[in-house]
Amino acid sequence: MPKLSATLSRLGLAAAAASIVLVAAEAAHAQAANTTFFITSVGIGNGANLGGLAGADNHCQTLAQAAGAGGKTWHAYLSTQAADGKPAENARDRIGKGPWQNAKGVVIAKDVAELHGANNLTKPAALSEKGDVTNGRGDTPNRHDILTGSQPDGTAFAAGEDRTCKNWTSSTQGSAMLGHADRVGLRDDDASKSWNSSHPSRGPDGGCSQKDLISTGGDGLLYCFAAN
Repeated sequence: MPKLSATLSRLGLAAAAASIVLVAAEAAHAQAANTTFFITSVGIGNGANLGGLAGADNHCQTLAQAAGAGGKTWHAYLSTQAADGKPAENARDRIGKGPWQNAKGVVIAKDVAELHGANNLTKPAALSEKGDVTNGRGDTPNRHDILTGSQPDGTAFAAGEDRTCKNWTSSTQGSAMLGHADRVGLRDDDASKSWNSSHPSRGPDGGCSQKDLISTGGDGLLYCFAAN
């Protein structure tokens, strides 16, 4: 009988542990399903050549799907400039109305106006789709430069000087406006602290290659927002 009691006790503990794991997994899945904002854990890998807006959006959608948040329409926070007879597109107009929250349930901004004002987009809150903090200034490697092509208010730059690496189709010549996900830069000024419009990309390959993006503290990462 003592052996039977011990066996039953072990079975009970195993069942309890399994139940805890199941509850934790269900909670994590539910939290992932409620995610409406993330920084991509990886870039596409071809510098700022994202395959245009469609390629960038697909990257966001693919990562969201893998993380359990694929039941929404995901768009990359990117602007394009007027070119070849096509009008500019503003990043702020592509991401829905909000509110947006990260993989831990922390609200980044309740609407578009707050996102481009006093938002909660900081290093601890700017999580990847996996719920991980994105490396910032002082970390190795620094990955805080996020591709946006946008002005501080989320609108596109005027046609002329390239700020979108040829509307996200170039991995050599051009330049892309970058934001600092950790809100930290080389100086104590608004640009260094800007999440979406800190400085243009640059580098020996022309400004838009993967090596160029890495050289200034980036990795070709994107902000992704659930647009519905």
